[in-house]
Amino acid sequence: MSHIMNTYARLPVAFSHGQGCRITDTEGKVYLDALSGIAVSTLGHAHPKLVAAIAAQAGRLLHTSNLYQIREQEELADRLAALSGMEEVFFCNSGCEANEAAIKLARYYGHKKEIEMPTIIVMEKAFHGRTMATLSATGNRKTQAGFEPLVHGFLRVPYNDLDAIRAVAEHHQNIVAVMVEIVQGEGGINLASVEFQRGLRQLCDEQEWLLICDEVQCGMARTGKWFGYQHAGIQPDIATLAKGLGSGVPIGACLAGGRAAGLFGPGNHGSTFGGNLLACTAALTTIATIEQDGLMARAERIGTLLRQSFKEAFAGTPGVTDIRGQGLMIGIELDRPCGQLVQKGLEAGLLINVTADKVVRLLPPLIFGEGEARELVERLVPLIKDFLSA
Repeated sequence: MSHIMNTYARLPVAFSHGQGCRITDTEGKVYLDALSGIAVSTLGHAHPKLVAAIAAQAGRLLHTSNLYQIREQEELADRLAALSGMEEVFFCNSGCEANEAAIKLARYYGHKKEIEMPTIIVMEKAFHGRTMATLSATGNRKTQAGFEPLVHGFLRVPYNDLDAIRAVAEHHQNIVAVMVEIVQGEGGINLASVEFQRGLRQLCDEQEWLLICDEVQCGMARTGKWFGYQHAGIQPDIATLAKGLGSGVPIGACLAGGRAAGLFGPGNHGSTFGGNLLACTAALTTIATIEQDGLMARAERIGTLLRQSFKEAFAGTPGVTDIRGQGLMIGIELDRPCGQLVQKGLEAGLLINVTADKVVRLLPPLIFGEGEARELVERLVPLIKDFLSA
């Protein structure tokens, strides 16, 4: 009997090692990894540059705490600020912690404006985390059930609907921010349109609200840009990162600029482990490798190839309702629940995921090449067609 708390419906497989886009289980079976630990393993498995950097840092120093200056943290903050156009960075350990920091920043901003009950507009089908505040911001009743009372201070609107946000603004005077995923990952690989993003930025400026972009899953070059919002040419006030930032080493970041810059002071927020030397070294190495190996352009190119290949393969196939995504965030939506495809994928030596009940979610490592893309299509298409015809 396992003493691990039963919080995950785990699949019946455990892995021993990986190399590149392949991962091997404890029985010796090799799988093509098209999930990368849910958009975490940016550089795939056992990348030599990352392994060397982590080993070298572990041999020097792992942790000192934020009571002291951390040179690697300062260097990483400078790199992220340059890549994002933001002004300052707070480091934590996960996406929900980054989003907690964003929510706290927005509330603090509101109180500075003497708004007693600061309210944040959030989206339907959103996923921002499982802590109490981020769970309350999340737009999934199933994940919220049983944890009431939820945290107050959120108003929910349909995704990609600027008119709905304007309508809410007419009836609520306490709004301080809008929080949005540029690509909804857990919600089913839903993309915020360029027009929506630009209109949202304009509306936030008109109302003096903060624009918060949750880039936890879509950030770090996964969409073909460092940040998803860069496709629309906008600049948020707050952006959050985690998942792929450390290529498997836990690290999150809350980036602030514009109206959100300079709000927090000593004592307003903190994290014991946040931005320690090992995590920052992993993130710095991830960024450098993405740049040196051209992985951002590869994500865009291979993502386009995959979507085109799937569209061709599924042309005229009853049951496939949409194929969408950006870069290496791809969703294949079916007309019925398809969770059993995850197990069928395992049997076929393929790591995939199903989210929002009906969407096959693909999040390959950024090192995915044309060969792996062809192999993914060749393995996955028959699985889906067989499932739909059963």
